[in-house]
Amino acid sequence: METHENLIAGPPPTHLPDNPEARGALESGAKASDVAARFPAFPAAWATLADEYFAAGHAVTSYAFARTGYHRGLDQLRRAGWKGHGPIPWEHEPNRGFLRCLHALARAAQAIGEKDEAERCAQFLRESSPVAVKALNSP
Repeated sequence: METHENLIAGPPPTHLPDNPEARGALESGAKASDVAARFPAFPAAWATLADEYFAAGHAVTSYAFARTGYHRGLDQLRRAGWKGHGPIPWEHEPNRGFLRCLHALARAAQAIGEKDEAERCAQFLRESSPVAVKALNSP
């Protein structure tokens, strides 16, 4: 049987670079605010802050942290060759900070009444990584 390359396939997955020092600091229990201050381009620190503040009932602060991490992650995605669409796999650990920020931004936007933005972010997350949607929405 002959196989042919799919000529109408979408763009390849985008993989963000790892930051072992920042990741290690966060994983070792350093305060997320300290990690974000030292490594402001590390989306996982911003995602952690967004989650912490949302859990504490501070949706506006969570929104601000999520938006910061989201934009820092977009910058990195573009530098990694992302053209505004295509898969951003959850399975690639360094992508998780950005995907968590996107999820947190949708959640906080919903909480503060920004329904259009909440839906745009949720759609972006679904299109980027169905695996992330499942992981981030499970208990």
